[in-house]
Amino acid sequence: MIPRGWSAEILRKSRVAHLATSTNDGLPLVVPVCYAYDGRVFYSSIDEKPKRSTPNKLRRVLNISHNPRISLVVDLYSEDWKKLRYVIINGTAKIMRRGSEHSRGVLLLRRKYPQYLSMRIEHRPIVKIKPSKIIPWSARSYKK
Repeated sequence: MIPRGWSAEILRKSRVAHLATSTNDGLPLVVPVCYAYDGRVFYSSIDEKPKRSTPNKLRRVLNISHNPRISLVVDLYSEDWKKLRYVIINGTAKIMRRGSEHSRGVLLLRRKYPQYLSMRIEHRPIVKIKPSKIIPWSARSYKK
């Protein structure tokens, strides 16, 4: 299940992913997120960028608290559709507010995003995503 080649590179280098969560009754929500990937799990901060609600009342946080099953998509778009690629990560998410895993997420996110150096993300929730399935797709994989 560990990605290799181009899919591992996309997961390491991409700056944004799209996180899909849903309520218990199946109402979906997809939001763009910044993330860090350590080769095993993904971390995303509920950071200080403007939000419509407080961190603990954000729909994605409430969704994960009630239904931890998520999907994360990291994609590479190109006008040359032969270069299209994406990786879908299905798994479970957990909201962390403190502890060693929370601190690890903060460290990895700050290494990847200099913007986080001026934000107090150590005081904010961190979403930890544990993959159960990783699905890479590339337009080059299919022959006409």
